[in-house]
Amino acid sequence: MSNRNILITGGAGFIGSHVVRLFVNKYKDDRIINLDKLTYAGNLKNLTDIENEPNYKFVKGDIQDKAFLADVFEKEQITDVIHLAAESHVDRSISGPMEFIITNIVGTANLLEVARSKWTDDNHVFYHISTDEVYGSLGEEGFFTEETSYDPRSPYSASKASSDHLVRAYFHTYKLPVKLSNCSNNYGSHQFPEKLIPLMINNIKNNKPLPIYGTGENVRDWLWVEDHARAIDVIFHKGEIGETYNIGGWNEWTNIDLVNKLCEIMDEKLGRASGTSAQLITYVKDRAGHDMRYAIDATKIKNELGWVPSLEFEEGLDKTVDWYLDNEEWINNVTSGDYQKYYSEHYS
Repeated sequence: MSNRNILITGGAGFIGSHVVRLFVNKYKDDRIINLDKLTYAGNLKNLTDIENEPNYKFVKGDIQDKAFLADVFEKEQITDVIHLAAESHVDRSISGPMEFIITNIVGTANLLEVARSKWTDDNHVFYHISTDEVYGSLGEEGFFTEETSYDPRSPYSASKASSDHLVRAYFHTYKLPVKLSNCSNNYGSHQFPEKLIPLMINNIKNNKPLPIYGTGENVRDWLWVEDHARAIDVIFHKGEIGETYNIGGWNEWTNIDLVNKLCEIMDEKLGRASGTSAQLITYVKDRAGHDMRYAIDATKIKNELGWVPSLEFEEGLDKTVDWYLDNEEWINNVTSGDYQKYYSEHYS
């Protein structure tokens, strides 16, 4: 695959910005078109280091607008799609599900329809990135595999499950050349601080309460975002058409153990006495429909494509904490909303 015009949707968000940066820097013969609506979670300051690269272009727009998408496909001669655009925060989906339904389901359908209408041969890839939450909740044992039946429990996971089914339907019905992946929880730099790890880092730093749902025994499998970007790269270039790949870190932590670990790291880095930050932990009423355990079996992508995580969790967590502590201005801009001024100044 060379000389591609690759549309990456949601490329100003947390995971998307890492994927865009990797592709822009690694594939100089390809044009990377970053399409993002720039919601609260999309931040162009995530990409200031590559915004002037000759093979990069940013386009502001909404995947809910099918006519706009058709125009982008035509103007940019899009050969491939890496679809990351999504509403992704479970709590927000519980309080306001319709935005998730419209963006994640209708938006994906719009992309599929435009790709189907514009692509007249098989020399294309429509790569849809999804979540392990579509599989539901595990007990104390077992793992999600690519054959695990879907059992979504929240409006967010139900909307992602619906979009997954649509992508597979377009493959089977229209022979659209698709690939899919379902990943575990990501962590790393540039993540909007409503998510667990950056929220806890920011709250610990500012001596604010650390809210833990229920008893904190819910288990998640954590994956460093740069390892996820590497997995997306290898699936896009080497994965089989029509196949699904689960991406996980083989790295399960209960929420309370993870927060306690962050407290230890932060106490050391901030020069606080051991146990100081842990006193900020506050248990709150559990989230509605809170799944107990997620765990990915990433054997398929390891055996077929040679991908494995590059970092042990403690090393990745240490790097992540350092990034947030070293980028106080980024955090302040995101949490204050000042970064919106950047959009109007540069992309009005």
